Amino acid sequence: MTTKAKQNGRTPLVGVLASNTVSVTGNSLTLIGVPWFALETTGSPGKAGLVAFCAAVPVVLAAVAGGPVIDRLGRRRVSITSDLVCGLALTAIPLLHQTGLLRFWMLCALMAVTGLFHAPGEMARHVLVPDLAGQAGTSLTRAASLYDAVARGARMTGAAIAGLLVAFMGPGTVLYVDAATFAVSALLVTATLRGVPSAEPLRAGPRLSVARYRADLREGYSFLFRARLMLGITAMVMVTNGLSQSWSSVLLPVHSRENLDGPAAQGLLVSVFAGCALAGALLYGAIGERFPRRAVFTAGFLIGGAPPYVVAALTDTTAPLLVTLAASGLGVGVLNPILTTVAYEQVPDELRSRVMGASTAGVLLTNPLGALVAGLLVERGGLTATLLGIGTLYFLVTLSPMLFPAWRGMDAPPKAGPTGPAEDVSRTGPSTPAPAPGP
Repeated sequence: MTTKAKQNGRTPLVGVLASNTVSVTGNSLTLIGVPWFALETTGSPGKAGLVAFCAAVPVVLAAVAGGPVIDRLGRRRVSITSDLVCGLALTAIPLLHQTGLLRFWMLCALMAVTGLFHAPGEMARHVLVPDLAGQAGTSLTRAASLYDAVARGARMTGAAIAGLLVAFMGPGTVLYVDAATFAVSALLVTATLRGVPSAEPLRAGPRLSVARYRADLREGYSFLFRARLMLGITAMVMVTNGLSQSWSSVLLPVHSRENLDGPAAQGLLVSVFAGCALAGALLYGAIGERFPRRAVFTAGFLIGGAPPYVVAALTDTTAPLLVTLAASGLGVGVLNPILTTVAYEQVPDELRSRVMGASTAGVLLTNPLGALVAGLLVERGGLTATLLGIGTLYFLVTLSPMLFPAWRGMDAPPKAGPTGPAEDVSRTGPSTPAPAPGP
């Protein structure tokens, strides 16, 4: 293969990685900017949780029903369209606020639009990685680790920028910057994925009808429910994602406002966590294939899950939580590469959008409740009690891989799936089944 051919083979993968980097940077801006915008404009942790609830419910709905649509419309088109719609919705929030026209229900509705369109776009890029890795001559494990590592790096950068922007220029500015990142992401996908077969519509059969759509959707869910390991992963991450949503959308912003130094401290904490998670993902990509997946996964979850909640409950200074989140980030950094590799090995390419969509819907099911319930618990029971209660539940859930036999399949070689042989992983969720959680 000539150097030029290698370059051409790598361009689509680099384009997807760059687009996802920009998009995740924007998500980090939203993660900090929107809760602070809600807190500043309403003064209520409960309403901040309600805004997060309204943003999260459509994500679940889009994941439930979006797989067949992604296949029919094509992954490139879905990614571009979702970015453009999300950018417009985010731009509208500060514009309406500045003109005095923004009402609380409008904020909830616009965040619901971003949730509805963001999930299919992220899924469309995610399911392209195995095929693009094969074109680039990169192993599946390293591609999965690199995909997660650049996302972690983007999250670190975005959180730091967001904390400074909120502190010095207000949360409205953060939303404008976030909207611009969606536009850049759309341009990158447009420029690098044109003509890539796996980015175009995959199902050229009969015209889409209600019956055909239902059959496509059922095919994805049938595969998921018959694959015990994938189903176990989905169930576990469903719970932990909801708990993590309570941290990022309510508990950490409220803790930062009441006990720390405000949004700047929150931005620092999220950045350190993301930076260490980036290091964990890169480390796993370099040497992770030498170790049993289940043991590494379990250790990473125990280190990365419950400790930040407990430390935040027991201290009102930044330094102890900063150290805890650094260790937590290293643990969480290994999770997504493992889950992504397992999912890519288990699911054939022709089913990937639908199965990943079904799994993503499952793991995101608790996200809306995580933020909403946390906001109500803080108002009624106090921040400390809520942190300790959620931290305890998190610890119990992360014991699952050691208790249930299905998880032993993490270390088994790829084998035939419930509906046919797995794809050759050399050419290939939360995003995994979906993004693995982290405080």
